[in-house]
Amino acid sequence: MVKIVGVKFNHSCKIYYFDPQGENYVEGEGVIVDTARGTEYGVVAVAPKCVEESEIVSPLKPITRRATKKDAQRVEENEKKLPSIIETAKKEVEKCGLEMKITGAEFPFDNSKIIIYFTAPARIDFRDLVKSLAQALHHRIDLRQIGSRDEAKLLGGIAPCGRVCCCNSFLPDFKTVTIIMAKNQGLSLNPSKISGLCGRLMCCLEYENEPYAEAYKKMPKVGSEVQTPDGKATVISNNMLKMLVKTKTTMKDGTVTYKDYALEEIKFKNNKIKEPDDEVLEEDND
Repeated sequence: MVKIVGVKFNHSCKIYYFDPQGENYVEGEGVIVDTARGTEYGVVAVAPKCVEESEIVSPLKPITRRATKKDAQRVEENEKKLPSIIETAKKEVEKCGLEMKITGAEFPFDNSKIIIYFTAPARIDFRDLVKSLAQALHHRIDLRQIGSRDEAKLLGGIAPCGRVCCCNSFLPDFKTVTIIMAKNQGLSLNPSKISGLCGRLMCCLEYENEPYAEAYKKMPKVGSEVQTPDGKATVISNNMLKMLVKTKTTMKDGTVTYKDYALEEIKFKNNKIKEPDDEVLEEDND
């Protein structure tokens, strides 16, 4: 077992492990640590605890020190500068006539540069923009192109479900999402119904997929014939949450009857086969 402290950076959802070196840190406390990006200010998200060695990437970097009020004040002051920096960046982009969208900015803890994030439909030659931004902001500039999913994670917003975007509120990493996951959940394959604010397949399709996939294996195929307590019928839809099968029966007089049956009430041969388009519409991680 290894003792760790979990730290978050820049309001991110992802937690990174560090060595507390015997110190007792509390959740919400500011700390200064050395990372691959340099010295950073972070907030303790997980108080010291022991975890299995398999859960960490060795060697663990130590926490340098507790953050002081002055450190927290510097971070707060830097965050207050960001809106004006973003506006300045947008104006400079317009002057340069570049097809790109400024989405965010941040200061490293040491204030050595300004990192500006943008999206663009293709690769951009922004060398002239960097020069004009450096002159306008009197700082070293680091421009970084990000994808649509990263943009949604950075900006946040209200998702189609009415809640804050998963990527912005609690998901630490992006996972691969495929159209098969939407099929498993019995959702409409209309892109507008299964896409998030980023225009890509919704993240929830992935992390909710496992229980739906298990239920899907047990359900009859839509369009197949099943034996019900009332005779033979055709499956028109499945409710994986309630494990109900909606069927259609055409009577001898031509009338059509619709009825829901619990899965255990019907008999059928489960002959699901892989459909030709099951392998398409796979989302990458941007």
